[in-house]
Amino acid sequence: MLTIVIHHEKCTGCKGMKEPLCVKLCPGDLIMIKNEKSFIRDPGDCWDCMACVKSCPYGAIETKLPYELGYKDAHLIPKRKGKIIVWELVYSDGRREVFERQVRL
Repeated sequence: MLTIVIHHEKCTGCKGMKEPLCVKLCPGDLIMIKNEKSFIRDPGDCWDCMACVKSCPYGAIETKLPYELGYKDAHLIPKRKGKIIVWELVYSDGRREVFERQVRL
């Protein structure tokens, strides 16, 4: 099971937007705004679609990889650059790989 992590120090709750993208795009209706920050109601119910991760304009949401895929503390960090999303895969030993893909949103 993948797990998303919301970094509240980066999250702005998308102030000024009627509805933050992470809330709007989550197909499981699992993300909500509380105290002007995004929260996932129950990470165990997450569908692992990563819609919230890919949509966050502040890079405040990342995916922690399960041990079977990336060992302890491995994670994916997305960074949006216009119509490109750059995925940085960080392994538990600190190695990093970067993948660029065009955004379809």
